[in-house]
Amino acid sequence: MTPSASAPSTTRPTWLAYLLLAASMSLVGSYVALSKPLVAALPVFLLGWLRFGIGVLAIPHWLKKPVDEPPMRRSTRVLIFLESFLGNFLFTVCMLFGVSMTSAVSAGVIMSTIPAMVALLSWLFLRERVGWRVGVAIVLAVLGIGLLTLSKQELSTHANQGLQANSTSSHALWGNLLVFAAVVCEASYAVIGKRLTGVVSPKRITALINLWGFALMTPLGLYAAWSFKFASVTPPMWLLLLFYGLAASVWTVWLWMTGLKTVAAARAGVFTVMLPISAAAVGVLLLGERLNAWQLLAFGLCLAGVLLVTWPTRRHTA
Repeated sequence: MTPSASAPSTTRPTWLAYLLLAASMSLVGSYVALSKPLVAALPVFLLGWLRFGIGVLAIPHWLKKPVDEPPMRRSTRVLIFLESFLGNFLFTVCMLFGVSMTSAVSAGVIMSTIPAMVALLSWLFLRERVGWRVGVAIVLAVLGIGLLTLSKQELSTHANQGLQANSTSSHALWGNLLVFAAVVCEASYAVIGKRLTGVVSPKRITALINLWGFALMTPLGLYAAWSFKFASVTPPMWLLLLFYGLAASVWTVWLWMTGLKTVAAARAGVFTVMLPISAAAVGVLLLGERLNAWQLLAFGLCLAGVLLVTWPTRRHTA
């Protein structure tokens, strides 16, 4: 199967694709930081079910096949399902249970390997060549996110939760394995998305994987909703839920898939560093948190990696 051969050509400039990828991950970090009150107000599986439900109601017209898009093959339908199952459903389940059995510091360090895992899977399945600039950027991203996770603030938070961590220390190995499984799921999301953008439009990919996510989450969501008191949720929380649903199910997916049409998956994976950066920025600007010197250094490493990837190269021609 060679999706790129049948895909409609695009003239989108590379810098715009970079901007879309960075905007997608920045938006993810923003709604992750702002979703803390939602997690406290709603059960996790109910929150996920409502998120996908909002997406289903918002973009049903995106399900229609564009005129210039080739008919969808069976292999493409399988990839659509895997994109939703791995990137939406299984990622959420592995992350939830993994973090509950290990420490936040350990989970953060493991999650910092996402750019490297994206590059590895891109090389294995897409046969993408990882140049030295992308390789160095991946190393900087891993070091930056790892340093951010091991910063003084994270360690102090971990110390405050020492009793809970000690009570689950025997499950730490399983927790770390589940978090690593979430990393593989997230990297698979990027690689499969690159394959899908060759034959399916970004809008239709967004609508289809959101529909699958809603179907997969419905049993768990209905179980969580059965005994939940919806009257306890305040109007501001409903508005925040609306933003979360649109951002998580529609905007970030469309931005990411649109950027992937132009940028190689391994190179796009470097932009996942924008997730912790934007989450920390929201924490500082809106939630009253503070940055220390180690965190500033971590951000510097992450941004240096992004700059290395996006800096234009001089092409020598005969």
